[in-house]
Amino acid sequence: MSSLIRSLGRSQTHHRRENKTKSSHIEEITDLETGDQRHHSAAMDFLHFGSKEKRQSTSGRSTPKNKGSPRIGPAQPAKIEIQMESPPCVFYGGTNSSGALFSGQLKLIVTDPEVRLTSIQMDLKGHTLTKKSVVKDCPDCIDKITTLKTWNFITEPTTYPHGTHHLPFSYLLPGHLPATTHSVLANIDYNLEVKAITVLADTIKHQHPLRVQRALQPTPEKQSVRIFPPTNMTVNVIHTQIIHPIGSFLVQFRMNGVVTKEKSAETRWRIRKLDWRIDEHTENVSPACLKHAHKVGGEGKGQRHEDNRTIGSDSVKKGWKTDFDSPGGGQIELEFPATIRANANPVCDVESATGLITTHLLIIEIIVAEEHAKSTNIKQAVPTGAARVLRTQFKIVLTERGGMGISWDEEQPPMYEDVPASPPGYIKMSDYVGDDLGPPLEEELERMMEEREDLGHT
Repeated sequence: MSSLIRSLGRSQTHHRRENKTKSSHIEEITDLETGDQRHHSAAMDFLHFGSKEKRQSTSGRSTPKNKGSPRIGPAQPAKIEIQMESPPCVFYGGTNSSGALFSGQLKLIVTDPEVRLTSIQMDLKGHTLTKKSVVKDCPDCIDKITTLKTWNFITEPTTYPHGTHHLPFSYLLPGHLPATTHSVLANIDYNLEVKAITVLADTIKHQHPLRVQRALQPTPEKQSVRIFPPTNMTVNVIHTQIIHPIGSFLVQFRMNGVVTKEKSAETRWRIRKLDWRIDEHTENVSPACLKHAHKVGGEGKGQRHEDNRTIGSDSVKKGWKTDFDSPGGGQIELEFPATIRANANPVCDVESATGLITTHLLIIEIIVAEEHAKSTNIKQAVPTGAARVLRTQFKIVLTERGGMGISWDEEQPPMYEDVPASPPGYIKMSDYVGDDLGPPLEEELERMMEEREDLGHT
């Protein structure tokens, strides 16, 4: 046993001497190197093959470890695509809309010689994504998923050969659903999610976003009157109630009662500036999942969040017409265009059952200054230094443009029960009794043709 230990000790000593000799040889090669890259490469090669460390490149630089590089999985035997064939999904009208009809084809593209599938299922899901959830990292509190429709294209294992296979589908979206919305507090999205399973338990997935819009029909212009006590001033505003994200709309403004006459003088109110803006107000209720319901007071409750922002504004400092002599205490008239800022990314009006509400207001602020003029010299008015800010607001609805589109139920062919009845039949028929009506019809036609030919020759 002692001899075995001594032999192992001599072997380790010899191995250390050999490594030391190799190391000294490497140092000599490095010191004698005069810039020739080939000598350096030879020394590095000797180092790599003589050491127990991991092999490096022959250029002397270590190969970096690609720890974060993606792994390429096995190729799937098929892939799925969705091709929509119907126009964009648009709800025409409010929540009582008849809905939107969409159709398309699911394309199964088999890349292998063949593939055998046990199921092909497609779900239409509505996602309500809350940006200020009860628990920040809880996926159930952040995303609420509702399955609206499910298609099962096959009911038993089916073999599909190489090529493209089309599976049609269609659905009528209910008109009470909220439109696709991307706001500051929450998002509402609709997706077609497909899942196919092979006999080998491989899963083929595909997701296609479905954008849903709502378009309200134009309504007559609305006329609103506002009174500003203790003064006699009244404001009459005519504006459209339906506006769109792109484009401008006119606002007609008229102010009455700007003059108060006394025995020897009169007091006037003159506009100095008019400011308008369009405000967007968003409310959302962030629900809690069953696990975190105790944080909001129980199941079915949530946290309310609000947000206000201005999506369009401007100031009008000239352009109005002032008439202090008109009946009714004088009047001031003005017409100005209002529009939404191009980079505002406005959100159309929406009211969802999940608690997301978005509304819009047109706010007008008028700055008026008081003047005093004597009856003997009306044209020379002196400012008194008093001023007022008159503020009023009007509800407007922001919606998408309907264009030339019509609802699906108005463009479909008439139903059987909608076809009108046939023309009325004759109650009684009898032979004609009377004078001769002339030659037969054929002889009359021949005579007319001969007369026509004679006229052509002449």
